[in-house]
Amino acid sequence: MSRPNPALLAGFAILLIAALGGVSLLKGGLFVGKHEGDTLHAMQIVFRMAEGQVPHRDFMTPIGALAFWPIAALVQTGMGFGMAVLWSQVLVAIGFLVPLVWVAANRLEPRLAFLFTLIVMVLILALVHGEAQRSVSISMHYNRWAWAAAFVAILAAVIPPTHPRSGVVDGVVIGLMATIMVMIKVTYFAAFAVPIVVGLLLTGQRRALVVAVLTGLVAAAAITAFTGPEYWLAYLDDLRTVAGSEVRAAPGEPLTAIMGAPAYLGGSLLAVAGVILLRQARADTGGLVLLLLLPGFFYVTYQNFGNDPQWLLLVGVLLLALRPEAGHDLRGPQGWPMRESLGVVAAMALALSAPSFFNLAYSPFRHFRVDEAGYTPLLARGAPHDDIRSVDLRVLRVDGRIALDGPGSGLEAYRDLADRDAPSVFRGETFDYCTVELGLPSVMQAIADDLDAAGLAEGRRVFAADIFSSYWLFGSLEPLAGGAPWYYGGLAGWDDADYLLVPLCPVAQDVQRMILEDIEDAGADGLVEIRRTPLYVLFSRG
Repeated sequence: MSRPNPALLAGFAILLIAALGGVSLLKGGLFVGKHEGDTLHAMQIVFRMAEGQVPHRDFMTPIGALAFWPIAALVQTGMGFGMAVLWSQVLVAIGFLVPLVWVAANRLEPRLAFLFTLIVMVLILALVHGEAQRSVSISMHYNRWAWAAAFVAILAAVIPPTHPRSGVVDGVVIGLMATIMVMIKVTYFAAFAVPIVVGLLLTGQRRALVVAVLTGLVAAAAITAFTGPEYWLAYLDDLRTVAGSEVRAAPGEPLTAIMGAPAYLGGSLLAVAGVILLRQARADTGGLVLLLLLPGFFYVTYQNFGNDPQWLLLVGVLLLALRPEAGHDLRGPQGWPMRESLGVVAAMALALSAPSFFNLAYSPFRHFRVDEAGYTPLLARGAPHDDIRSVDLRVLRVDGRIALDGPGSGLEAYRDLADRDAPSVFRGETFDYCTVELGLPSVMQAIADDLDAAGLAEGRRVFAADIFSSYWLFGSLEPLAGGAPWYYGGLAGWDDADYLLVPLCPVAQDVQRMILEDIEDAGADGLVEIRRTPLYVLFSRG
């Protein structure tokens, strides 16, 4: 089997970086079309890291530091958040260049190597998380980066190299990819570590396995030297909090649906068919490792918002790579030619993943063509962070969802029959059902401006009874020490708060109810109401 020219493959990867990354940068800012709350969540983490704070140790998040460190490092130099996001993607793609080309060139035939390089680079440089909805979003960029690292590590483990003496370099690459998964989203490492180890053992890559473990240990030691040993304990504590959370343990369909719902069953059956055909094609190691990978594929998809089975791209590549070579008339028990049969299943897997992949691939070009006149800065503070913008409709138009079956509505008879979340109740007061649907940045800006005008914000910290707590981005409030940019459960940061802010129309009223119940359980007797407006109620901690 012929191998690709590494120089040509590297040139192709550089061309992809220049095309996808370059067209993103040419826009001069980041123009998102959805997920403003997620964007504000990312901004909180980035700004805190740019000020020298360390995730897990100084604030609560289950996402690893590497997911935001490239962006924070650029913001620290004075770059605006929008351009920092775009440049960080280019820098991450450049960082993947050598490992990606090394693995692809040493394991895949030319056309497949170019396809795999295209897939990984698109995952890194896209401007949407996946699915088929076309609006640009930087939300969950870390999932794309973690998939890229997983793809490289899994391919390296399952497909043995052409040159067995490459074990040291292979081990370094796999160890670095594993470290990236740990430091971006540990779910990926937990899901794929065992199949990767099994793959390395069964393909005879023992030297690579030893070097990979050593590389991971060296990386862990370097991180510990920089952050301190308490970093890992804090990281584990954050992960444990989220794992036991009622709010965000999984943000979409149940696990059984990820495996067997109509939208996913076809991919699941194809993956099982791939396992069976690999065994019949005498690619026993590939079949076993793919079987071991399936639970991890399902679990990571289950944990990721949108439940996009991007692993189908990798399955397609693996099945094509593990086919019997051309000219081998190997047939299965049914008489099917194994090379062609695996090729058909691979083509079907790639076809199922096509809507998501093409959405990822041309998202930078859609971003380049957006009409800037219809976009508004997410933050009104001006330069340099006015380079992150969203659609006017989603920033300036404030819409909410309210209940129409309250007392005096004429619909009271239906209220007890409806499957409605229980209302928020705090200190004997019941708050009307209301949630923000559009205009979250404007709501937060209005509340922050009101607190500033009342002289209540300067140097003070507020704990918000809602899923987001981004108010300090919009005024002179300070972030909570130990707080959580996204609410996952518990009362992270409560001990540092000067105020409790209860939005009268939160983003998630069920979350608000849980928070207020926890505060009352912890003891709310010392709270004193000091301000009430049509938008919020503010309590001082006395």
